[in-house]
Amino acid sequence: MSKKILVTGGTGFIGRELCKQLLKDGHSLTVLSRQKPATVKAICGKVEPVTDLNLLKAHPGFDAVFNLAGEGIADKRWSPERKAALLDSRVALTLSLVKVIRTWNQLPEALISGSAVGFYGDQQEHLVTEDTTPNPEFTHQLCSEWEDAALSLQADGVRVCLSRTGLVVGRNGGFLARMLLPFKLGLGGKLGSGQQYMPWVHREDVVAGLIWMFENRLAQGPYNMVSPNPVSNAEFTRTLASVLKRPAFLPAPASALKLALGEMAGLLLTGQKAIPARLQSEGFEFHYPDLQAALSECVKK
Repeated sequence: MSKKILVTGGTGFIGRELCKQLLKDGHSLTVLSRQKPATVKAICGKVEPVTDLNLLKAHPGFDAVFNLAGEGIADKRWSPERKAALLDSRVALTLSLVKVIRTWNQLPEALISGSAVGFYGDQQEHLVTEDTTPNPEFTHQLCSEWEDAALSLQADGVRVCLSRTGLVVGRNGGFLARMLLPFKLGLGGKLGSGQQYMPWVHREDVVAGLIWMFENRLAQGPYNMVSPNPVSNAEFTRTLASVLKRPAFLPAPASALKLALGEMAGLLLTGQKAIPARLQSEGFEFHYPDLQAALSECVKK
């Protein structure tokens, strides 16, 4: 059955593929984006672009909302100003979105809102499920406030799901795109000790998981959107080099990364051995549970 759906962040690495799948499933989409309407349509397909959230005040309403907007957390060094921008692009936008939703004639059945495994902070080698106690640091603050903003809509009877997404691999973008050139040149290597875990996930599984949350009326609360098989940075490095049939013997020392990136180096030097405990226990099946198969799909011509 066709639904009317609002998507924020629809032009992003995950959002664009989500929009294509939702359109393929027969739904009608409105995409909130600061980009030009023609650009939004070129990226997302036959959608209705909206450039200002305020234009949706007192709207008749949508059946569901996917909230994926947010500036790239690793795009720039974390200055105080950058941290404020990251919070604003997620927390402030979500609070504004909730405020606008409450003006609609009909509330949505569900709000599927973005988050990240950064919610847990550095967890070293501990197994991380949705029940794990987070380590208080900036990524936890960012994700926690972002989630709380979305969860506030539960008070209005809206079902809210949170996608605590890991490191997303896919074609033509994401963090993998930054790694491919040095690895293809044989200049890749582990980061720091290489022992930190990388909770990776294929973009196709992220999109399928988001749609599963939307379609499953019993789904609510946080879900770790990660592969069932997290790997260390060293193993990820070896696997990518193997897929590309290239050596990977040039590690990036932790000291150099900290000097270059400051606090943001923690994104590369720490991690979470996160597993999708709730998704698996509630019946979701991953198409790419294996890293080698996932990376092979991402780099094949």
